[in-house]
Amino acid sequence: MPPPELAALRDRIDRVDRQIIALLAERLTIVEEVALAKLVAASPFRDREREERLLLRLREHASAAKLDPHQVERLYRVVMDMSVAHQEATVRERSDSPLRVAYQGVEGSYSHLAAQLRYAGRPGGTLLVGHDSFRAAADEVLAGSADLALLPIENSTAGSINETYDVLADGALHITGELVSAIEHCLLALPGVALDELRVVGSHPQALAQCVAFFAAHAQLTARPDLDTAGAARRVRDAGDRTLAAIASSAAAQTYGLAIVARGIQSATGNATRFVEIAPRPAPVDPAAPAKTSLLVALADRPGALGEVLMRFAARGLSLTKLESRPIPEAPFTYRFYIDVLGHAASEPFTAALDEIRPLTTTLHVLGTYAAAV
Repeated sequence: MPPPELAALRDRIDRVDRQIIALLAERLTIVEEVALAKLVAASPFRDREREERLLLRLREHASAAKLDPHQVERLYRVVMDMSVAHQEATVRERSDSPLRVAYQGVEGSYSHLAAQLRYAGRPGGTLLVGHDSFRAAADEVLAGSADLALLPIENSTAGSINETYDVLADGALHITGELVSAIEHCLLALPGVALDELRVVGSHPQALAQCVAFFAAHAQLTARPDLDTAGAARRVRDAGDRTLAAIASSAAAQTYGLAIVARGIQSATGNATRFVEIAPRPAPVDPAAPAKTSLLVALADRPGALGEVLMRFAARGLSLTKLESRPIPEAPFTYRFYIDVLGHAASEPFTAALDEIRPLTTTLHVLGTYAAAV
């Protein structure tokens, strides 16, 4: 039997352990509330940026308490993994499953903001997950890990976003909706940095292309392509270099603790990006509602085939809003066409037009009919 002094010390440790367990249980109760709030607000489910900031604060607290900060970090990484698992379990146990939406980018990116705009407040909630590429987001839909993806497809200033067209090329995914979102680009830098200190500006190539007039007016700035706008902002924060900047949203400035050096630096007023919602199956659309239909077409090798296709739509009173060509990789110097047409694919004029153009094509695939936003 241990001496009375040791037994008393062990009893004190047991009381502390019970307190720790009770506090962990309280933490997980709060985590449940966080999970439900994220679903309502359509916020990303796992915020790794916040986790890293939390671990930094915890290391500081550990040092102040004369504890090993690295051991405390190891402990809290386990706690955070447990918290994420508890959030996932909370969502799984709901009777109304949340909508799972994939997008390209990180928190604060324009795709993330567009997804929040479209899905926040949805009954049952929305689970947003960001990915490094358009293809990765689409693959989550194909794998069944996401219900749909929201991807940018064209910008009013810089034009088509070819990666999204290429994602649609095999016809395995369908367009079920569209969203047009106004874009205001901001120049972001470390707090206290002036414009004349900056030398390198990172952002997604589309964002850089939308700000060419700004670069022309500031010759000391060099554009550097990055994976996405908000990711470029994050790298400015992490680098701590006063000569670096990013082009991103004002929300990204708030998320990553950066200052807005200049607002509205896009070349054209009214700058907007059109996003498409892609899913594994078509979605029903009210035949009486204004609709748009997207087609994927490869033409037969004959002179004037494209012109004949366009004339068939015109003869049926169907207006085209977009015509985009993309190379077919397995057939060098041949092209497929993406066509957006105002109208419902099930309407009589549309079905008649499709019957007429089918002999002019080697591939004719309806990518989807959906409510028209523009």
